[in-house]
Amino acid sequence: MPLGGIALAADFAIVVVTATVLSYIARRTGQPTLVAYILTGIVLGPVLLGIVTEEQLIEVMAELGLGFLLFVLGIEMRFDRIKDILRPIVNIAVGQTILQTAAAFGIAFLLGFRGMDVFIIALATVFGATPIIVKLLDEKDELKTLPGRIDIGVLIVQDIYLVIVLALVGAGLEGTAGEILFDVARILGLMAAIGAVSYVAYQYLLPKLLASVASDRNVLFVVGLAWAFLFIFVAEALELSVEVGAFIAGLSLAQLPYSTELKERMRPVTDFFLVVFFTSIGLQLEADYLLAYWQEALVASAVLMIGNFLIMFYLIDRENFAPETSFLGSINMVQVSEFSLVVGALAVTQELVDEPILGYLSLMALVTMTLSTYIILYNNRLYELAEPYLGRFEDEDQRDASLSITEDHALLVGYDPVVRETLPVIKEQFDDVVVVDRSAENVDELESMDVDYYYGDVRHGEIREQADLETAGFVLSMARPSSVNRQLIEETEDDTLVIATAEHVDEAADLYELGADYVVLKEVMAGELVGEYVQAFVEDRDRFRDSARESMNRIRELGGTPTEPPREEIGTAADVDGGGDE
Repeated sequence: MPLGGIALAADFAIVVVTATVLSYIARRTGQPTLVAYILTGIVLGPVLLGIVTEEQLIEVMAELGLGFLLFVLGIEMRFDRIKDILRPIVNIAVGQTILQTAAAFGIAFLLGFRGMDVFIIALATVFGATPIIVKLLDEKDELKTLPGRIDIGVLIVQDIYLVIVLALVGAGLEGTAGEILFDVARILGLMAAIGAVSYVAYQYLLPKLLASVASDRNVLFVVGLAWAFLFIFVAEALELSVEVGAFIAGLSLAQLPYSTELKERMRPVTDFFLVVFFTSIGLQLEADYLLAYWQEALVASAVLMIGNFLIMFYLIDRENFAPETSFLGSINMVQVSEFSLVVGALAVTQELVDEPILGYLSLMALVTMTLSTYIILYNNRLYELAEPYLGRFEDEDQRDASLSITEDHALLVGYDPVVRETLPVIKEQFDDVVVVDRSAENVDELESMDVDYYYGDVRHGEIREQADLETAGFVLSMARPSSVNRQLIEETEDDTLVIATAEHVDEAADLYELGADYVVLKEVMAGELVGEYVQAFVEDRDRFRDSARESMNRIRELGGTPTEPPREEIGTAADVDGGGDE
């Protein structure tokens, strides 16, 4: 290997090891790993040790890291999560973007910044830290609460705005006002065209394409990766940024049932590229750059955190939500996000601003993200302290009651014949029914039914979180292997009714000991039913034959024959798709 290649491999090894150590420390102190990645670059770069330089390959991989970040961000944007509160969310998000941009502009101007510096700072400091907010709310089981859904909705609108900002900054923002307006119109037009192509693909191409490969999850991963690179190539060919293409590619996949499984498959690759990307930002900084405006950064951080809270509280309260919803939805969104570094780094690359501005944005992001992590963790305690002062915002006509989330739902894992035949009864007993299954053959049928459906492996933590396992009132799992059912039982509440399946008596006894309320042994159940049929035959042959004809007609409705039921419809215990491979 050439000496340059050895040096680059050594740099990568140092980056990965340092990022791993700092990520562990961050987790132990309750901090997001993104902060650890930025600190990795600061520690290894010119600010402290100076032992890693930003080589050309690292720059290329950092660019890919940003593309993957925007791709995963697009996959996160499922509009069905916020459709029932879409109007107030749009009102809040648009107002937040305008008011916080104005506030950031005013603060930067008062602190002495001028010209393009003020403009870039104002654009960069509007966004919330989507990965951090989503992760922390998820860990606290607050993602599906009303404040959590409002925050997610606002972040979705912000992310669309982010892509537009990145495209504009990437274009350079140079020339006369007329030339800049022309560039803006061109960029928005091209984005709309790519979005239209993406929408057509989502409607007519992607469902068939992904259904044909979903049974092989490795192929699903490759197809998803190829889809991202296709849009990245098109965006670059049209002189748009990599981020635009990646984001729109993710957005088109997000609305399909395969998105969560695909995102889980891509997570290790994405995490690696994110390490490189955020480390590369730290490597760009020198001590003089990072500390050039440290006093201004601390002042701006404090003022913006308070200002962001007040702006969000005003906007949420104006939409007639309760004080608790307004407070929690606002306190979660006070930080300057990692995307300020994305915008700042791109502006430095385009020579719109100098490195000290990136240092200013970096310091603000580190300070506000660190503080806001603890604010989100203790948001309910902060509300208890503020509650006595929020009484004047109470209103009898507030909309929260009509938008509450239903708990005690039914969760069905693995769409096999037992679940299929039981589902109508379960729907009569529960207002909300969630089905998790990873069989591509069942996608169309489940999407046409009045149930929430997630395609994927229930062993993935995000699948269980989206299905809201912890708050389920009833769980029916026909999944294999047995480790899947063990995990489901261990993560449910004590008062949850759990019915699971087992292949043999020892496994059933183990599940009962863990807390299962009933364990289905299919051979035993089949024997009991045959015994009942024999008894019915002895007592009343005509009634028995009528029942047999009904069973035969049912099998024919499913598309099989009385002697050979269709395998793709009926399946076997090993084919049930809520679990994983043996």
